[in-house]
Amino acid sequence: MDKDEIHLHRLPAAAPWGPHGDSEFHGVDFLPDDLSEAPDETGMRVNKKYSCLPAEEKGIHIINIRAIEDIGYDQHESTLLNSLSKNPDADCKYGLYFRDGKRKVDYILVYHYKKSSSGRALARRTHHNDTSARSTKQDHPLPGKSVQLEMGESEPPADSHEDDKRFRREEYEGNLVEAGLELEHDEDTKIHGVGFVKIHAPWNVLCREAEFLKLKMPTKKMYQINQTHGLLKKINSVIQKITEPIQPKVAEHKPQTVKRLSYPFSREKQHLFDLSDRDSFFDSKTRSTIVYEILKRTTCTKAKYSMGKGEGRKKETTLLNKRRKCGKYGITSLLANGVYSAAYPLHDGDYEGENVEPNDRKLLCEEWASYGVFYKYQPIDLVRKYFGEKIGLYFAWLGVYTQMLIPASIVGIIVFLYGCATVDENIPSMEMCDQRNNITMCPLCDRTCSYWKMSSACATARASHLFDNPATVFFSVFMALWAATFMEHWKRKQMRLNYRWDLTGFEEEEDHPRAEYEAKVLEKSLRKEHKHKETDKEKLTWKDRFPAYLTNFVGIIFMVGLTFAIVFGVIIYRISTAAALAISSTPSGRSSVRVTVTATAVIINLVVIIILDEVYGCIARWLTQIEVPKTDKNFEERLIFKAFLLKFVNAYTPIFYVAFFKGRFVGRPGDYVYIFHSFRMEECAPGGCLMELCIQLSIIMLGKQLIQNNLFEIGIPKMKKFIRYMKLKRRRSLDHEEHMKKKQRYEVDYNLEPFAGLTPEYMEMIIQFGFVTLFVASFPLAPLFALLNNIIEIRLDAKKFVTELRRPVAVRAKDIGKCALLHRLPACLFLD
Repeated sequence: MDKDEIHLHRLPAAAPWGPHGDSEFHGVDFLPDDLSEAPDETGMRVNKKYSCLPAEEKGIHIINIRAIEDIGYDQHESTLLNSLSKNPDADCKYGLYFRDGKRKVDYILVYHYKKSSSGRALARRTHHNDTSARSTKQDHPLPGKSVQLEMGESEPPADSHEDDKRFRREEYEGNLVEAGLELEHDEDTKIHGVGFVKIHAPWNVLCREAEFLKLKMPTKKMYQINQTHGLLKKINSVIQKITEPIQPKVAEHKPQTVKRLSYPFSREKQHLFDLSDRDSFFDSKTRSTIVYEILKRTTCTKAKYSMGKGEGRKKETTLLNKRRKCGKYGITSLLANGVYSAAYPLHDGDYEGENVEPNDRKLLCEEWASYGVFYKYQPIDLVRKYFGEKIGLYFAWLGVYTQMLIPASIVGIIVFLYGCATVDENIPSMEMCDQRNNITMCPLCDRTCSYWKMSSACATARASHLFDNPATVFFSVFMALWAATFMEHWKRKQMRLNYRWDLTGFEEEEDHPRAEYEAKVLEKSLRKEHKHKETDKEKLTWKDRFPAYLTNFVGIIFMVGLTFAIVFGVIIYRISTAAALAISSTPSGRSSVRVTVTATAVIINLVVIIILDEVYGCIARWLTQIEVPKTDKNFEERLIFKAFLLKFVNAYTPIFYVAFFKGRFVGRPGDYVYIFHSFRMEECAPGGCLMELCIQLSIIMLGKQLIQNNLFEIGIPKMKKFIRYMKLKRRRSLDHEEHMKKKQRYEVDYNLEPFAGLTPEYMEMIIQFGFVTLFVASFPLAPLFALLNNIIEIRLDAKKFVTELRRPVAVRAKDIGKCALLHRLPACLFLD
């Protein structure tokens, strides 16, 4: 027997587990005296090196399992060993439940903390079941370590800022417990310096909040949905059989013949609801929404401070406590102030791997977030069930828009094929290509350019007929009717979803003030209090926001002017490059001047548009933040307006120039218009500017969709995830055994990208809608390329929501908000 092996002495009948996850064996005695072994009164060999532990220090954290196996228990005596070898994480489904394996985790709060420099804490898991359940326990050092902390030794004191955060967390979590929530801490994770607070809402809290929020829940009452009869029924059955291969294989997408009557939940009328299975009555989306409402409503109004020495410390503490009494800090404020670093609901489980239990996330990944099912309908009801109504409406709108692009794409292809078939019968292009009509044209520039023949523009004229032919007029009228039909069809689809999702009587409630707004109001009230003025019902007025409004006005005017200046610079580039290429001695170089200049200028415009799009998005958010809107809804509306204005000007200014201004201010021979008295204004090709507009629109539209909408959406989240993973990997100080341990669900979700809202998703689709409707006459294939992009976009966004992002809090909404007005704007301009 090895001298350092540990042997058991008086094993208890059961292994109690402390509230912190530490095993406590009060019958096991350890204290090194000497290295000899002697039998105890029960006949079991005991190493005297660990024979005299004081009574108050009887407890171990690590047991030598090999030494236990050497003892040689019978099968009935090894119950304790079996319980020790059982993985406790499997009982809680790796973080989806509390440690007891019964209470489900509804929400996660994440915070950073500084550990003691003497070593890494073993485990700090605390259950909060009431306000008095705030017990703490001293972590024991590992046996045999050269550096050990005494039982009475305290950790090095942290700075006042960390103390402030810790005290505010304790107060806030105490208020959550008073609100009825149950909490459990976990700092024994693979992420060094990061702690997690698991939150569970018991049944009585769920019922209370569901009644307060007026959530409509299905009752026992069921009614039949009216079915079609006669010929319509036969037609519907035939359509269902034809479309069966493209239907997703989810229960929520199957046609329903009966529907449960929904009614606002009431604790006094629980007999109306089917409560046979309480665990599934409130789904995970509803539970997380309820918990989030409690987190926003619960406030942290003060903080505790240990008084330091000196009058300066006392004055600082008095001022800070005074500020804490003036302000209210919900979860949004605590996140903004860094008290918590993240807050999110958990995903339902893993979506890939062997032996993965069936869950909605896995089903969404297989039937929705996969490129292999691009031809299938979206399971919108399942998306709404998992992510909420707001995200469900976005994907429903995107699906309707994509479906409506199918007839527009077909008609656009027909128009293009008609142009290809009739290109040899086009009289204007035939006349231009006829060598007998030796028409000499004036030089395109001064001094360096020479006279040229009209027949040299034959290829441009023939290519222009592919898009500019008699069928284009019909296509323009068709697209005008298509835009109006699409908007009305979406209204009808939205009303049907409102009925199916029980949103008919839903009215949006007043949102909670944002953290930044509360901070500004607090700052204003402190200034008035310092001047001995009344501070009741303080709010921000237009005078408080005037500097921000002025900054917004000046900033937007400057950025619009910057866009115009860049377009003007590209015009100068076109003029100077055309003059330089005209000097070329080769005839092929002189004949391709127009195409070369147009293509290179459009590529420059594309690069500038992509760069400015990202810059304008950040600037629009900053301008909105300095306005300090009161609620998240106001913030989103103002952000959408600024972002749309800047991105609209950025994307469409080069196209508007070619479509409406180029060639209009050229002048005539002998009286040309010059820029800076040096550069003569450029003019359109003999066949018109439509071909150049087609090149401009196609390159900008396709390049923007390919690079910005697809590559950026795939590459940037993966890059951020990789950087975050490398940072966490550098901070880890774990042994190999813990490193190989499977991560908890909340640890995996913490490494995902936070949800940033739907504004960027709507914005790129609205810009694309403008390309499809405003300038479709110059590029009939625009609906086709938009359709192909959206087929990829739907699955790309779905994969991002399911696999790359943390699960967002479900938000109820009955429409898509201000985005509905913005996507009508391009159509209205087109119809005018």
